[in-house]
Amino acid sequence: MSFDVLITGGEVLDGTGAPPYRADVAIVDDKIAVLGGLPGAWAPTVIDATGRLVTPGFVDCHAHGDAAVFDPAVQLAALRQGVTTFVLGQDGLSFAPGSAATVAYASRYFAAVNGALTAEGPLTVAELLAGYDRAVALNTAYLLPHGTIRYDVMGPSPERAGRDDLAAMLRHVERGLSEGAVGLSSGLEYLPGRYADAEELAALCAPLGELPYVTHMRAYGERAGEGMAEVLEIARRSGARVHVSHLHGPAGVLLPLVEGALGEGVDLTFDTYPYQRGNTILAMVALPPSVPGAEPETAMKMIASDELDDWWPTLGEVWPRLTISHAPGLEWAEGLSLEAAAERAGSAPAAFCRRLLVETRLEAGVVIARPDEGPQGDDSVRQMLRHPAHTGGSDGIYVGGHPHPRGFGAFARYLGRHVRELGDWTWANASLHLAARPARRFGLGDRGLIRRGYAADVVVLDPGKVGDRATYAAPRTLAEGVGDVLVAGVPVLAGGELTGATPGRALRAS
Repeated sequence: MSFDVLITGGEVLDGTGAPPYRADVAIVDDKIAVLGGLPGAWAPTVIDATGRLVTPGFVDCHAHGDAAVFDPAVQLAALRQGVTTFVLGQDGLSFAPGSAATVAYASRYFAAVNGALTAEGPLTVAELLAGYDRAVALNTAYLLPHGTIRYDVMGPSPERAGRDDLAAMLRHVERGLSEGAVGLSSGLEYLPGRYADAEELAALCAPLGELPYVTHMRAYGERAGEGMAEVLEIARRSGARVHVSHLHGPAGVLLPLVEGALGEGVDLTFDTYPYQRGNTILAMVALPPSVPGAEPETAMKMIASDELDDWWPTLGEVWPRLTISHAPGLEWAEGLSLEAAAERAGSAPAAFCRRLLVETRLEAGVVIARPDEGPQGDDSVRQMLRHPAHTGGSDGIYVGGHPHPRGFGAFARYLGRHVRELGDWTWANASLHLAARPARRFGLGDRGLIRRGYAADVVVLDPGKVGDRATYAAPRTLAEGVGDVLVAGVPVLAGGELTGATPGRALRAS
């Protein structure tokens, strides 16, 4: 018997939640061909997995690698955690579909989150996916970003969508789904998504069928009930399946909301990452909703003027919670708290914040401590990830000199801390939460399981060593314990290093 790749001697976690079992894995082309004992089998590539676990590749349900995924350093960071697929187009903002002006807006407004795409618009979903296909070591899947679509139809207008506007947006959704998008995302705290109402969002969810509506809600933490109420209204109006992004906050508040939605018959899942701080654009944290951040020239004039003089003092409790992650032109401030950077610059925090926003043209990013989780925050994180509706997501941001460590450590932290050290999951649970369930949720067809005939996205990891090393002080430190990874049957990580192969597929909904 001859195959293309043989993985021998390992314990297989098949993704179903079943306990690990001893089996060799044989791969032909991009598929798993045989599982079981294979004495006498031959392959040009043999991976000895003795003492290690063989798992399906993990699906990062919430990754901001839209532009960064082309960077080999980002690919290495993901693969060293066992992540073989990024779900992109998050929070309602990305690069397609839209005109040249829309692509430029998405690149500018979310530059501190998604980075900037080198290609200019106009850009369709099909063209964006074609740019990813076999160009990187990871698979990519793409959500239709509601905010991008709204901007393409209505620009930065805060007005309610009219009938013609809805019809134009709906055409974008229908075309994007036909070109392979795996759902629709919204970002209801960002621009222009926050101008949409439940009626607009429900109308755009109507064509989704079994694919999810993925939402960065309008409110989280102690106010998550407000956000979830809107989610339920959208689900009732449209019948859509729902996936809530980065559902963080007190578990005592959030889990009853999840259970309430499930009790009403809403098909709901959510992702969380195993940390207690967030990472976003400074403009969202520091500016009042009245500032038109979609139009930077107008916004910067307001920031530099005295129009916001009554606003800045209200942020006194916010400054100590901010660490600067991305500040183009002011890179010396990256990694410093906003207060420390202000002191170094000889400014008050409010004055330095204004400087950051103006000199970076609203591109500054920050890591932010969430006060709503408090001293019980770690316990809340653990309760949330144990829920059966949970799926793994890093919310990884790779832009800036000092990003949140979650992009470099979240999946390894799930395994090292929450499986091996704390026992929040078994190893079998981990493969279910991180591979099989998200693959099903986003319609990724034959991904997410170690099963004959399935795509050979396979991870070989050491259960005694796997873990995160990235910290808030050193956020770009690579994880350890994942030595070998295959994507579509091709080794992309060997001995913990990139092989240089780029077999990653742009996955279409199946």
